[in-house]
Amino acid sequence: MKQSIVHIALVVKDYDEAIEFYTKTLNFELIEDTYQPEQDKRWVVVAPPGSSGTTILLAKASKPEQEKTIGNQTGGRVFLFLNTDDFWRDYNDMMTKGVEFVREPKRAEYGMVAVFKDLYGNLWDLLQLNEDHPLSQRK
Repeated sequence: MKQSIVHIALVVKDYDEAIEFYTKTLNFELIEDTYQPEQDKRWVVVAPPGSSGTTILLAKASKPEQEKTIGNQTGGRVFLFLNTDDFWRDYNDMMTKGVEFVREPKRAEYGMVAVFKDLYGNLWDLLQLNEDHPLSQRK
């Protein structure tokens, strides 16, 4: 049996400002932006450059209950984990683009890590996993 997680839904305030942040600030690729008239919404999918795994579905909040979760989908815990092949390149690029890091870079047993906020305040880990880490060797 083979299964995979295709999308993770991230609740956003506005499609266009979210697309701008993810594509311009984090250098993600816009995979799809399709209007769905039957639901009067857009299907917006982004992914890190060179990624062939899980993508992020930018899902605009459509009711008050959803709006309350924008920026706090996991109650203040780190929500998403962005692994890179060059930690310092991406860290420095994000710093020059104004990304707010709430935990400075450090070496951990699994690799390099720093915590940053996205445009709504969700917490992310920027990671460069060690070459011997189980996820680094997974193809």
